[in-house]
Amino acid sequence: MTKHALFSIITCTFLSSQLMAQTGKIDSTGYRTLRIDPDAARGASVSQIFDEVKFIPLETTKESMFGSISQLRVTDDRYIIWDYDTKSILIFTKDGKYKAKINGSKIEKDPSSKQSQEFWGFTLRNENNNPVIQVSTGKNIHYFDIDGNLIRKEKYEEGKVYGYQRQFSDGTIVDQGYMEKQDKDSIYYEVSLVKDKKKIAGYFPYSQKRYKDDQFYSGGESVTDYGVRDELFFVNYYDYNIYRLTPAKLSLSYRLIFPVNNSLPPDFKDNPVYKGKRAEYFEKNPKVFFAIGNPYLIGDNLYLKGSNWSWGANSRKAFIYNLKSNLITSISDIEPDTLSQFLPVTDAGMHYDFANKGFLLFDKTYFYTSYSSLALFSFKEQNEGKNRVYDPVLSNYFKTQNKKSNPVIIQLKPKKN
Repeated sequence: MTKHALFSIITCTFLSSQLMAQTGKIDSTGYRTLRIDPDAARGASVSQIFDEVKFIPLETTKESMFGSISQLRVTDDRYIIWDYDTKSILIFTKDGKYKAKINGSKIEKDPSSKQSQEFWGFTLRNENNNPVIQVSTGKNIHYFDIDGNLIRKEKYEEGKVYGYQRQFSDGTIVDQGYMEKQDKDSIYYEVSLVKDKKKIAGYFPYSQKRYKDDQFYSGGESVTDYGVRDELFFVNYYDYNIYRLTPAKLSLSYRLIFPVNNSLPPDFKDNPVYKGKRAEYFEKNPKVFFAIGNPYLIGDNLYLKGSNWSWGANSRKAFIYNLKSNLITSISDIEPDTLSQFLPVTDAGMHYDFANKGFLLFDKTYFYTSYSSLALFSFKEQNEGKNRVYDPVLSNYFKTQNKKSNPVIIQLKPKKN
């Protein structure tokens, strides 16, 4: 059997099983099939892929020191960061100056609650045209301004929406985890369209019972905004399809086909042989992509990241697929040039921030990623003896900081063709 035939069997099985499983009808009339072979992906220079590159070191003080950026949100004049290691939210100005910290260990606990009161990230909301940081701890909801000051604390109310939900211009909300009562059991949906508090359509139904004896690994955010009005991308567990969400429907946009040694078995989602043993399977098959995450469409370029158990300099996981030329670029093989001051724009292939998280954010103009000061000083050392000249920000950083300093944000403006 040829490689292409194996590709087709794998993908068609995935597609048919997915399209039969949901309650809402998925429009599959206009999708495009993309074949992605990691070994055939090319390299490129930074200036072939991006128009602008900016390095933003984050100020290091005793109070502001943290490990890595687990979550990033951006306002007009602030970077807001969640650090898993310190269980804190740190706030920096756009030039990287430390502004404030919301320390998880100092948030007031409810002594009457036996629930875990640690928090695992934050939601950036808009209240009266002002950005507000929302933190959930057990049965309490805390609200802070972007200077880190507590505004108010509320008790959690059943039925009230607290999480971040994306909203289209007509008021339709994209709800992840929408619950619908059916007889004695509650049915949830991976993604739903809701308007005026009523479900228009729900896709990929499931029961909470599935978590009791099975394992679910994602590859990043399942819903991503790539800057087109009233359009979002959606990806699902153990699925190589990229769906497009609009206020009216969910449609299949791209069907990804990987080589057999990078692909899940056709029956991986439904065969009980894999139930509760998925991690074991991934460990034995480290090249298999168990998830696709963070897809973005910028002009003709589709950005996406795969997740698998493999590591190392030769592990290609993140790609740019040009929809006009069909050329595939490996992000880990993007070569530094003058635009990036001869420094890598990600730590892919060398360290693990980008491999684990991909791009942290796309704000409709710029991608944001980050890597450690350890990585940046290591990259600088590789440039020793090559007469590299750095801009004033990086020159000062290299003079005053060291490998233990805070991470550095990299802001990237992608080309559209």
